[in-house]
Amino acid sequence: MKTIWLSHPLNKKNDAPLVMALGYFDGVHLGHQKVIQTAKQIADQYGYKSAVMTFHPHPSVVLGRSQQHVRFITPLKEKEKQIAKLGVDYLYVVEFTPEFAYLLPQQFVDEYIIGLGVKHVVAGFDFTYGRLGKGTMETLPFHSREQFTQTVIPKQTFGEEKISSTYIRQRLAEGDVEQLPYLLGRWYEVTGTVIHGDKRGRTIGFPTANVALDDDYIIPRIGVYAVTVTIDGNTWTGVCNVGYKPTFHAQQQKDPTIEVHLFDFSADIYGAHVCIQWHKRLRDERAFSSVHELVEQIHRDAQAAREYFQNPLAFYRKNMYSI
Repeated sequence: MKTIWLSHPLNKKNDAPLVMALGYFDGVHLGHQKVIQTAKQIADQYGYKSAVMTFHPHPSVVLGRSQQHVRFITPLKEKEKQIAKLGVDYLYVVEFTPEFAYLLPQQFVDEYIIGLGVKHVVAGFDFTYGRLGKGTMETLPFHSREQFTQTVIPKQTFGEEKISSTYIRQRLAEGDVEQLPYLLGRWYEVTGTVIHGDKRGRTIGFPTANVALDDDYIIPRIGVYAVTVTIDGNTWTGVCNVGYKPTFHAQQQKDPTIEVHLFDFSADIYGAHVCIQWHKRLRDERAFSSVHELVEQIHRDAQAAREYFQNPLAFYRKNMYSI
């Protein structure tokens, strides 16, 4: 997949016919995958190239909305990786600026769809374009100047909920990471580098890897989780504490830390690049009256995580009334 950056005013033309999937695609969740896979299938059918168009930064930041998305389910590099897995030929990343946001719907279509040689557009039913989002999938045929056709992907659901980036953000805010594979098609994951911490874990028998995230990921709700961690292609199980370590810090730190204790692991991985997959939230973070009490709880957390990974169904049956 080739990634191409575009900025306004657009000075790039494309002669090869394209089938284009349009959207912001934060998360590249199952709804997004349906849009992108449909575009690829149509492109293959007609012998065209497949393409995805996304935007950066998030429109909420540029437009100064009250709720601005500065952290993401899939930051741009992760989004690029997930889209590449779907076999797309081109990823167009449009720089979202005030000037771009001010384009009329017809201007956007003329320059960024017709101008790029798009012969078919695929987007979700709720995709909007142009100034104030006035362009919709209902108006797109009128703006097409009969230069391209379109496919509208209907709402994709999980149970009664629409699969959306908003719903996934809500689940992360609640720590409901175990639901995310049904929305993303994969475990939620973040990447980062192992850095030096206060090394307190090794003094109490639970050495931890302190992970500094390498991008603007959304961090799941503060608490303790059962996780897997991939290092150099090998995956290990463990427990992860996301929080402020209130047992040792009287005042809350500015940012939460991510500390992972890996089971049956003893290698020195300082400086290693790791990927954390979030499987199950075990409990809230809380302050303990003594280090001894904390150690006893960590033992229980580790045992719970081991049980979960050994037999998730038995774990849920055992803990359905206590977690």
